Amino acid sequence: MSDQEHSRAVTALLLAPAGVFFFFLLILPMIVVLVYSFGERADAGGYAPAFTFDNYLNLPARGKAFFNTLTLAPFGTLLTALFAYPMAYFLAVKVSPRWRVTMLVLVMAPFWTSQLLRYYAWILILGAKGIPSWLEWIGIQDVRIINTPWAVLIGAVYGFLPLMVPPIYVSLEKLDKRLLEASADLGATPWKSFLQITLPLSLPGVATGSMLVFILLMGDYILPQFLGGGKVYFIGNALVDLFLQSRNWPFGAAVSIALVIIMFVTIFFYMRFVLGKSGQRRVAMV
Repeated sequence: MSDQEHSRAVTALLLAPAGVFFFFLLILPMIVVLVYSFGERADAGGYAPAFTFDNYLNLPARGKAFFNTLTLAPFGTLLTALFAYPMAYFLAVKVSPRWRVTMLVLVMAPFWTSQLLRYYAWILILGAKGIPSWLEWIGIQDVRIINTPWAVLIGAVYGFLPLMVPPIYVSLEKLDKRLLEASADLGATPWKSFLQITLPLSLPGVATGSMLVFILLMGDYILPQFLGGGKVYFIGNALVDLFLQSRNWPFGAAVSIALVIIMFVTIFFYMRFVLGKSGQRRVAMV
């Protein structure tokens, strides 16, 4: 066996466990869901073998769930990135190295408690006896936050901020400080150096964090159920209703496939745009 063949064999052996895991826990279930999406609902609920496109033609029936998800999930991701970037910048640039690990641990601290407990706490904070009652003390009346899209967005920023900060922090921490020094020597203001050097070079971290948050938000069920009170309906809520309550598995499978396609297309073009811009900036700097 030549060295090249030996290298390929070692690579195949190393990738085999992950490949088997990927096939049986992702590809195979998706094939099953795809097959179900062309079936019909059985008389007693569940799946009946068939081949029809009626489930896909009926997707507009869940248009509100798609609309809420496709508007609030990207907006929530954007807000999370806007809050996470200054925090990551502070950790990477302003905090001394000996305190960075401690600060990162504090950023991840919310994950040490149950997600349900955290959302229950926000129900109390955003409910009638929380922030609205505090606003009444200063004369702002009839403020309603809980069970609205704003409550869902607040919960999204709080719940997924720990996922957004680390990727941005890694990009900023690896930034070559000599580029900033050279920019300052050439007369650039700190704001220009940030826009032309720091921000473009940290875009891969922003893209990675945004994808983590966006993917989880698109399929989230607990967040809109708790803070939206069932009035802010996501695709995750629609899937729970279709699979567990109405037991219309074929229609639920069609909604799932539509969600996967939307996420794949969105992520593909987003990553291509962000990473393309980052690459162009690197070439221009060289």
